[in-house]
Amino acid sequence: MEIKKLILIGASTGGPGQIQKIIKSMKIKMDTAVIIAQHMQSSYLLSFANQLNRNCLVDVILTKDALALKANCVYILEDNYEVKMDTRGLVFCKYLQKLSYSPNVDLLFHSVAKLEKKMKTMCIVLTGIGDDGAKGACELAKNDAICINESESSSIVYGMPKAASELNPSAKQLNIDEICKEIRSF
Repeated sequence: MEIKKLILIGASTGGPGQIQKIIKSMKIKMDTAVIIAQHMQSSYLLSFANQLNRNCLVDVILTKDALALKANCVYILEDNYEVKMDTRGLVFCKYLQKLSYSPNVDLLFHSVAKLEKKMKTMCIVLTGIGDDGAKGACELAKNDAICINESESSSIVYGMPKAASELNPSAKQLNIDEICKEIRSF
């Protein structure tokens, strides 16, 4: 089935627990794909993906270069990847330049912002240190994406969501339970 909706999630410190809450509450629609950029060493990402797989009713897949996205799946970035369009549809393309954060949330968000508006997009910036995701979320907002930043009340570390809210004050600021509800209604 063709992907009509994308949910993009970026997180750092405190993110694995928040992502687990989201995945447990999520009922992914047949036309939707979820992509998660969680700052984490690559050696831990397989274990993280396996843990999420046990709590999710759909497949949780670690990305690899040239992997075509399918609807009704959750993807965990295991390195810095962009999402591009080719004859197969959406595919992951490995980004070879070194970046400050890995997997890089801004890189993911910017790459989706460059795509034609063929699908509805929701981007979520969760707990974390720094500002990764803030600039990319602004680019997505220009393309009519729904932008959500985790509120200070539920963030473990209110760095990334705060930076995203400062750059894009019109983004919704929601606690983790409200984010889960927004995703379900998307």
